[in-house]
Amino acid sequence: MAAGKEIRGKIKSVENTKKITKAMEMVAASKMRKAQERMRSARPYADKIRNITANLSQANPEYRSAYMRADGSSKVTGFVVVTTDKGLCGGLNTNVLRAITNKMRDLQADGVKVQAVAVGNKGLGFLNRVGVPVISHATQLGDTPQLEKLIGPVKVMLDAFVEGKVDSVYLCYTKFINTMKQEPVVEQLLPLAASRLEQTAAERQAGGWDYIYEPDAATVIDELLTRYIEALVYQAVAENMASEQSARMVAMKSATDNAGNLIGELKLVYNKTRQAAITKELSEIVSGAAAV
Repeated sequence: MAAGKEIRGKIKSVENTKKITKAMEMVAASKMRKAQERMRSARPYADKIRNITANLSQANPEYRSAYMRADGSSKVTGFVVVTTDKGLCGGLNTNVLRAITNKMRDLQADGVKVQAVAVGNKGLGFLNRVGVPVISHATQLGDTPQLEKLIGPVKVMLDAFVEGKVDSVYLCYTKFINTMKQEPVVEQLLPLAASRLEQTAAERQAGGWDYIYEPDAATVIDELLTRYIEALVYQAVAENMASEQSARMVAMKSATDNAGNLIGELKLVYNKTRQAAITKELSEIVSGAAAV
């Protein structure tokens, strides 16, 4: 029964793994609900600050912020890469890193250099492996994104854009669609497109008022645009965390189901092996009795 003992050991090992994946699935489901609530609660702030910035920009059409101007002289593109700190979440990181690689390859084919800000351990490790210069990074964010941990690394890229060292900045993350679907996104963050500040008719009607600026319109608009860009990055991190927990829950559920199927197959093999051993022993007993 050496083979049977080995199979029993495998069954026990898979059962232990199944318990772990089931526990991780339940933890991810709990964290997913909190992450989704956090993601949805961040959206009104971003919408409101976008609306106010659009009103101010229309009230001062003669001023154009540095965040909206495209220079195009330095031939350097920046990436803000948002990934997870941990694994075991299916192909979540693989998909967004593949999209980033394709975008970088297209830019480098045109002679454009790239540099990046990494948010998350997986993205940082990937960028170091492929040799992309990482000018700043933020890792170990935990389950709750903290804006103060994101402002520093992002400001490095914003300052580089304002100083003309970087022509454009792309924000790369995984957008949460629903529990079963998350899609990688590589979108332009800077220069801010005019379409980002477009208003609906109702918003224009509600925002038709005059402003008193302190200290001046340019400073207020630049400060608001900085807050808006930070809100976009925070929203991307919140979306990525919701996607991470959803993908991990689905991956752990799949692993639990596969472990159950494997246990069933191993038990079938064990029963067949045990039955064959019993049949062999009975045949030997019968043979011995007949010989006597």
